[in-house]
Amino acid sequence: MSITSIDQVEFGEDLPAFAPDTSLDNVRRFCAASGWMADRFLDHEAARGMGLPGALIPGIMSQGFLSAMIHQWSEVGRIIQIDTVFRAPVIVDEPLNINATVTDVEEEDGLVELDLTVTNEAGETRVFGTAKVQFD
Repeated sequence: MSITSIDQVEFGEDLPAFAPDTSLDNVRRFCAASGWMADRFLDHEAARGMGLPGALIPGIMSQGFLSAMIHQWSEVGRIIQIDTVFRAPVIVDEPLNINATVTDVEEEDGLVELDLTVTNEAGETRVFGTAKVQFD
């Protein structure tokens, strides 16, 4: 069910989890579209040669995953802010879990605040942050 108004939002509720496509092909398409054609995003061996554990998912793509999860939860909620902290590399081809929890509901202002996390298969937090979603 997609949330269509703030009165459907409950404090403490978890949004439906989202498992994004982290494949190298998908990252390459994103990088081509964004003009970010650096080897650290496009080639595992080249990234390892730079001392990285593998090719990286660009930070703005990770933020896009967070936005996609929010929009799947509510097609009408307008994301007015996303603030993220990158704790560790997000690696291409590694499964991710995108999660969020409602941490504040301001019904009179139509504003919802979410805590966000991107975790890998081992349960390690790679990215965390907050988002504010406006309902009219």
